[in-house]
Amino acid sequence: MIGFAALAVLAGVLVGLSRQINGRLALSTSAMESSFWNHLIGLIFITLAAMAFGGLFAGEPAASPWWAYLGGPVGVIFIAAGSWLIARIGAAQTAMLIIAGQMISGVVLDIILGAPGNPLARSIGVALILAGMWVTRPTRNRD
Repeated sequence: MIGFAALAVLAGVLVGLSRQINGRLALSTSAMESSFWNHLIGLIFITLAAMAFGGLFAGEPAASPWWAYLGGPVGVIFIAAGSWLIARIGAAQTAMLIIAGQMISGVVLDIILGAPGNPLARSIGVALILAGMWVTRPTRNRD
């Protein structure tokens, strides 16, 4: 279990790093162009990795429902929106709001799909995270 938790934390670090890198690229280009380069370079990387380690075409794509392929378009929107937001509200605020969205949608999906665990405890945990974000939000200078 500790190994899975460490992998999840590493994935979170990589998401934050990815947001920073794409946000910087968006400053020099645009959110859409940044997203384009992100996905093109990602495609090349995953293709080379799969060719080196195997597993690129190991499944049965036709066995998946049509909606299982919506992860690609959703990912493009996520990357482009994050790249656009970082330049406007900053990396920390963008990351916190993205995490809030992930936590809320994760708890809602767990409740809808009947995942094991206590839905009330999860909901309280998300509420505490959101409260922490509210307390630490940047304040506008009213001078």
